Amino acid sequence: MRDPVLVINCGSSSIKYALVPGDPASPRQSGLAERLGGVDARLKGIDSDGRHFARPLHGADHAAAMAAILEGLEGAHPVAVGHRIVHGGERFTRATRIDAAVLRAIEATGALAPLHNPANLVGVHATLALFPDLPQVAVFDTAFHQTLPPRAYRYALPQHLYARQGIRRYGFHGSSHAHVSARVDSLSARAHGGWLIAHLGNGCSTCAVWQGQSVDTSMGLTPLEGLVMGTRSGDVDPGLHAHLGRQLGWSLERIDTLLNKESGLLGLSGLSNDMRRLEQAAAEHHAGAELAIEVFCYRIAKSLAALSCALPRLDGIVFTGGIGENAAAVRARVVEALPHFGLRLAAAANAEAVGGHEGRIDADQGGPELWVIPTDEEGRIAFETRQLLDESQP
Repeated sequence: MRDPVLVINCGSSSIKYALVPGDPASPRQSGLAERLGGVDARLKGIDSDGRHFARPLHGADHAAAMAAILEGLEGAHPVAVGHRIVHGGERFTRATRIDAAVLRAIEATGALAPLHNPANLVGVHATLALFPDLPQVAVFDTAFHQTLPPRAYRYALPQHLYARQGIRRYGFHGSSHAHVSARVDSLSARAHGGWLIAHLGNGCSTCAVWQGQSVDTSMGLTPLEGLVMGTRSGDVDPGLHAHLGRQLGWSLERIDTLLNKESGLLGLSGLSNDMRRLEQAAAEHHAGAELAIEVFCYRIAKSLAALSCALPRLDGIVFTGGIGENAAAVRARVVEALPHFGLRLAAAANAEAVGGHEGRIDADQGGPELWVIPTDEEGRIAFETRQLLDESQP
């Protein structure tokens, strides 16, 4: 494997990793250490021979899990480590080499992403201890959206809250939107035009991209704003917080838990946040599942229609993420809810576009194109890490 980059995506109780080779055609080792700190902690993934594996970690913390990951990667010799960092505030507009000052800045930005940045930093500190001589690079979810104009990123709040507290719309899933927009530019004859991207998974966001740059997106100050997601509510009336406080005596922490962990597809259906299970239940006429899917798809279409205002012209829509890549019925519902866009879905192509398929799913009648493109956040992080290192070479 030539010049691999080790990509680390560290959460509060998990570490997702991938060893991304310099040659895109080479196989990739990857895996997930999950349930860290618990008796059922485990490591699963794909090894250098392409075989799936799973083994217990027995209460391992992040450092022990990193050691187990590296043991499985023995002999790989990465040239750098690229870290997913969720929030970079306004300071970080691109991938950045990690040093003491960058670490302090990421820590300071933690107030904007208290559920994410501290966990991301655990992975940084663990790999710094294990690889003290390797370049470590931070790749920020928010960086791709730093091209948003003020009309898209400012809230209608007093100026001092933006100037002093950094309260504005930042956007997330930047590595996914960057990868997908670059990929569709390489595939479509309408390259460098106006694209709407729907990243649909347990977390969901839409993005308007004009000539390779993000010009608007659905997520805001936090990843809670925007679409209905697996367990997140997406947009709600801001007065809901005061209403629940007055009527039920709920604290801000209780309301935050409600909106982030108990809402979305799970809350609407009363059943699950897994689209596969919801589609099965809806086929059996489960009312909650039917409603959850209907609201989910309507809100995606509504968001795409709104974001089209940011584009001088619409060249097409791209679906990505676990749901976007595999749920043909969801894609069909979204397209059906946008009849005024002149979209023409090819039913057979749409039905076949699952399980890693990449390609067009429109009827090719001259209107906006419809694409399914698998996301590759790890590949994008490795690309930006390698790009930064190449630029720093004398």
